[in-house]
Amino acid sequence: MPDRGGGPTGPRIRVGRPSRRVRTLLMTLGVLAVLGMAFTMFAGFWTDWLWYRSVKYSSVFTTTLWTKIGLFFVFGLLMALAVGFNVWLAHRLRPPLSAMSMEQQSLDRYRMGIAPYKTWLLLGITALVGLIAGASASSQWRTWLMWVNGVPFHQKDPQFHLDVSFYAFDLPWYRFLLGFGFAAAILSLIAAALTHYLYGGLRITSPGARATAAATGHLSVLLGIFVALKAVAYWLDRYGLAVKSSDFKATDNWTGLRYVDANAYLPAKTILFCIAVICALLFFATLWRRTWQLPVIGFGLMVLSAILIGGLYPAIVQKFQVQPNEQAKEAPYVQKNLKATREAYGIDDTKVTDYSGTSTTQDKSKLRDGVDDAASIRILDPNIVSPTFQQLQQIRNYYAFPNNLDVDRYSKDGKEQDTVIGLRELNLNGIPKNNWINDHFRYTHGYGVVAAKGTEVQDGQPVFTESDLPSTGDLGKYKQQIYYGEKTTTYSIVGGPQQEIDYSDDSGEKTTSYKGNSGVNLANPVNRAAYAVAFNEPQILYSGAIGKGSRILYNRTPKERVEAVAPWLTIDGDAYPAVVDGRIQWIVDAYTTTNGYPYASRTTLGDTTADSLTATNTNRAVVAQQNQVNYIRNSVKATVDAYTGEVKLYQWDTADPVLKTWMKAFPGTVKPKQDISRELQAHFRYPQDLFKVQRELLSRYHVTDAQTFLTGSEVWQVPDDPTNKSGNAVPPYYLSMKMPGQSSQAFSLTTTFTPNGRDNLSAFMAVDADASTSDYGKIRILKLPTSTTVDGPKQVQSKFNSEQNIAAAIKLLKGGDSDIEYGNLLTVPLDGGLLYVEPVYVRGGGLKYPLLRKVLVTYGGNTAFEDTLGQALDKVFGAESSTTPPSDTGTNPPPASSNPTVQQALDDAQKAFDAGQEALKKGDWQAYGEAQKDLQDALKRAEDAQSKAGKASGGGNKSSSSPSPSGSPSPSGSSGSG
Repeated sequence: MPDRGGGPTGPRIRVGRPSRRVRTLLMTLGVLAVLGMAFTMFAGFWTDWLWYRSVKYSSVFTTTLWTKIGLFFVFGLLMALAVGFNVWLAHRLRPPLSAMSMEQQSLDRYRMGIAPYKTWLLLGITALVGLIAGASASSQWRTWLMWVNGVPFHQKDPQFHLDVSFYAFDLPWYRFLLGFGFAAAILSLIAAALTHYLYGGLRITSPGARATAAATGHLSVLLGIFVALKAVAYWLDRYGLAVKSSDFKATDNWTGLRYVDANAYLPAKTILFCIAVICALLFFATLWRRTWQLPVIGFGLMVLSAILIGGLYPAIVQKFQVQPNEQAKEAPYVQKNLKATREAYGIDDTKVTDYSGTSTTQDKSKLRDGVDDAASIRILDPNIVSPTFQQLQQIRNYYAFPNNLDVDRYSKDGKEQDTVIGLRELNLNGIPKNNWINDHFRYTHGYGVVAAKGTEVQDGQPVFTESDLPSTGDLGKYKQQIYYGEKTTTYSIVGGPQQEIDYSDDSGEKTTSYKGNSGVNLANPVNRAAYAVAFNEPQILYSGAIGKGSRILYNRTPKERVEAVAPWLTIDGDAYPAVVDGRIQWIVDAYTTTNGYPYASRTTLGDTTADSLTATNTNRAVVAQQNQVNYIRNSVKATVDAYTGEVKLYQWDTADPVLKTWMKAFPGTVKPKQDISRELQAHFRYPQDLFKVQRELLSRYHVTDAQTFLTGSEVWQVPDDPTNKSGNAVPPYYLSMKMPGQSSQAFSLTTTFTPNGRDNLSAFMAVDADASTSDYGKIRILKLPTSTTVDGPKQVQSKFNSEQNIAAAIKLLKGGDSDIEYGNLLTVPLDGGLLYVEPVYVRGGGLKYPLLRKVLVTYGGNTAFEDTLGQALDKVFGAESSTTPPSDTGTNPPPASSNPTVQQALDDAQKAFDAGQEALKKGDWQAYGEAQKDLQDALKRAEDAQSKAGKASGGGNKSSSSPSPSGSPSPSGSSGSG
């Protein structure tokens, strides 16, 4: 009978060997392949290190890298040792002789075959499982860093009275350790069982005992460890109930304990824990008893208990105790969920006020002057006018604007103005000739800011406050080159012997050479080789266009730069530019999140932040869309310099424990809040994605009473965008306005709600979005009565489209090849009612961009569709504003002066206006444009003549408004003109 430790010996069979030349060639090719793979891996690592060092966030790279390496080696080694030790022990405990049976004779061949390679086989198996386990563990670097650096929330859960940090930071790490322990126990058990079987310790068909005493003891201990881990799992599951998601008709993604959890699952987990501990002890006892009878009985009892106590008993409680009186049973737990969810999403201080929805003023004409006080109505829609900016301010084909522009605030003469702003970014698709030099060396950056007043247009076009190339206007002097932007997605090599095109004017191309310290220096041949491999571009290695001073710029969009230097943050979908202290700065909102806040319901960021804009522009989508969270804070405001690419992270929420935890893990990466300059803070705004998450939660969690929450009678929904047919939610809108109770207008972010499954309005929501005010982040909700119906956005849009006169006018505007685009439907609370304003753009008639031609306004059942906002408001309220020049109101002009020059100019203006209206009806945009120019000229002549006449008569003062023909727009582009 063969010994279990050896193998057969026999004559060697000589096999023909390849020649020395072939062996040398094969060896050389093998070495080159290994070196190539090694350098490819090195190139990825080295270029990452160089990039992090260039942006001065090397500590993020090293901390992350060493954490991953540490977890890889520690847990990889632990797994390898666990499996390897049990394989070695099973081999050591093998019986000295095998039984005489066909089974053992078949196994003898395998034993003899692997005998010479036992050591190498053992090392290979352990190395493989170690590598897999280490790679899996290294992906838990965030979990480890949060556990080891966690700071308390100083808030306790209502069930176990543990600090929230236990659930957010500790429990995820304990669960990882438990999962690792289960994997180690199972793999060790399988490896040990196979080894015992191979060497005769376990027998399936052989006569006699099925297992040797040594094998029985060894496997029983491993099973005991597995069951002990199961006991730990049962104990942790008790706390896991506080963060467990479950189906509950009161809300989606319910999180926390319900009645059945607290009164059935919780005691069941405790009982199962005790049974599992006893069962584990019975398995360990086989070391002395050498029988599996009691452990098997104990294990069967544990499985039966898990079915009866852990499954059947809770189902009985739910069926016979909860369902007959669900509201009374669940109400205390729903109340806990309401409180926790509102705290976790920062909506606990939301102020809900009843709002009638109908005006209390009988004479609507008195409200006309109140409109300007209620809001600075932005008729320039940043989501529509990008083509207009492109057509009027692109200047060169190699520039482009983002599809959706941004809204910011800029001050002039001490007064803030809502401003639509965009950057003239690089567009490689528009350069004269695409080749490697042009794409990466010559055309490297965009140039200049373009901005327009949000509340004014002239001849349907934006009133630019910053324009032309180089850009000039109200923003003063600033660094205009844009090397980092939303559309800059390719790498550029700058600063070397190759000159870059700065911009072009009438005198020709202006060239420049990058003087910033951004990017990675390519003077080092190792760096060039690494980037040639990393970017799969061999020309980087040998191109003569790269020389002394050459630097490579990449990772150039603001969102990807912030995400790279702070991988622990979730990035808002909309980065926006601002001119601050002579620099163009991209401002990026970033969030800290967790899904471990007890009792707070979860939400999926990608679903919650989706709207009609993200559906058509994926660049507006939040980074990490699939993240499920139940706690979110806008804890960091980040900036990216458009010229240098410098990234700065500022602590914004000083109380957020999640941010404090990450600041401990990555010290020095986040600057304190006091480092934010007043000029920069003036451009900070409330982020859209956070607002969208909060409005989705507030559609249910605006109520604070558990009984009302359970009935579902107060459930709201975010309406679909009525201005298009996408079927997606209406986006929130930035608007300077005054909510009831506010003393003055505030830059706000607004949205509407409708009842679930209906189209009438149920609530209006606004948050103070100006970060420089003390009320920043204060959420106000105006709740409409349920006993009466107030038109919602979809109903308002439907009335716009169905009213006969408006429908006829729209049909006329659509004549020929023209098309209509509806702008943002803005909602403004006014004297108990709601004012709706919607700009209407026309694109066509030879024009490639939309022009604002009409404004829709409705209030209190009155609707107007006029050329200007002022005219529409006058028609709705039946009166002119005392602060609006007659040129904007669209009413008849005052009597003409006896001055024949003024009279002639007014007659010419009237003719030009009539010609323009006739051209508009025919859809002849060229004639309309000519008529508008004649109108402007005539009005200017009238104004000048009247001014001279006033001075000659001794008045000395110029008329505050120029005379105008009936219904004609003001040439000055006054507020609200369309």
